[in-house]
Amino acid sequence: MMSIRRYLFRTLALTLTLVTILSVIAAWLISQNELEEILDAQLAITGRGLMSMLPAEPEAEDYERLAQWMDQRKASTRLYAESGAVRSLDQADGQTFHHEERKVGFGLWNDAGKPLLIGPGWHDAKTQMTAPVEQGFRWRSLEASRWRVFALHDDSRGLWLQIGIEREFFSDIIERIALNQLWPMVLLMPLCLLLVLRHIRRGLTPIRRLSEQVEHRDSGDLGEILLDVPDELKGLRGALNDFLKRLKAALEKERRFTADAAHELRTPLAAMKIHLDNAIAGESNALPKARQGVERLQRVVEQLLVLARVDRHSSAAHEQVDLRALLQDLAAELWPLAQARNQIIELVDLPHVFVAGNATEIGIMVRNLMDNALRYSPDNSTVHVTLESASSGPILCILDSGPGIAESHLNRVSERFHRASDSSVTGSGLGLSIVTAMARQQGVSLSLSNRSQGGLCARLAWS
Repeated sequence: MMSIRRYLFRTLALTLTLVTILSVIAAWLISQNELEEILDAQLAITGRGLMSMLPAEPEAEDYERLAQWMDQRKASTRLYAESGAVRSLDQADGQTFHHEERKVGFGLWNDAGKPLLIGPGWHDAKTQMTAPVEQGFRWRSLEASRWRVFALHDDSRGLWLQIGIEREFFSDIIERIALNQLWPMVLLMPLCLLLVLRHIRRGLTPIRRLSEQVEHRDSGDLGEILLDVPDELKGLRGALNDFLKRLKAALEKERRFTADAAHELRTPLAAMKIHLDNAIAGESNALPKARQGVERLQRVVEQLLVLARVDRHSSAAHEQVDLRALLQDLAAELWPLAQARNQIIELVDLPHVFVAGNATEIGIMVRNLMDNALRYSPDNSTVHVTLESASSGPILCILDSGPGIAESHLNRVSERFHRASDSSVTGSGLGLSIVTAMARQQGVSLSLSNRSQGGLCARLAWS
């Protein structure tokens, strides 16, 4: 992926170039329109001035005098006799004060359209500018050139006056205006790009500083980032701080989990070692005790594996789960454990209820609750399982006859390795932790409460 600095520099450079090109094009178009209006006004004023200089009844001498003043060096004005023949003048070459004068034309015609005087540039050996037919401004062609002309008619003298400027004159002026605007921008472009690059680097400095502060931290430094950043980076800084806070909490939880798990595993291992030593020494009841230790160790390992799976937050696919069928299968699975202590698992009037979720995870969640109920209930007792299809959603309740949980411990029993009930019952303190995590993943509400007649009620509610 392209770096932000390179992207900004390229984008701004292209934008600056595009703005320059558009500015030149706009200057060209605006200048063309404005210049045409200005030169039209000049043509009108000049034409009116020339018409006013002619006497009321012009004679041949008046046209000759005007022709002498209109002559240019190596380009003379053409005079016409009344018969239409070209009249030759015995005069010296005219004078040219500016080379652009050759791009200005001038002519006089009578009402019949016969030429009286045609200035330099509007005639040659083969062709000449024709008489106007109406007053005003228009574009006219003369051989390969185009002319912007203004025509004026004098009814009292019966004269047509036409004056014009060649198209090339327009183009030269417009090109000069556009180039005069383009060259400064082109010459200043490198300086502008250097300034843009400098400001981009300066603007990205806070990002570099933030990256350096995160990069130079060691694995144990999970403190809050206090670097002062612009408003645009405050959201990123806040997100990083939130992530560090969550990471710190997760690492702390893992450290605590590792320490507790090591302690929980150390105890049955030490007990097993003692019972095995006693068995070697000849004690007859040491092997059954060692077997109990193995069973407890096996249960702890199984619970730890399940809890590790829950902590990974695996996104299992959801399906329609039949709670009635699931409860019947779990009751059959746990029946040997209940029968060993003459306990009964009673499924009370279970309706067919379907919920959206993962059957395996729901099964683990409910199995742990039923297993806890059997373990903490006394011998010859009954564990009641009820399922209700309420308007808000299905409600599953598992009722045992055990000692219950002290009110002061109800909010802590879901913590890992926390055991608040009868310590004579073997367990790892992980069962309710697994149930709580599974319920959170499946979107199920878990609540624990003591029954008035004794025992605990574990309630799962789907919404």
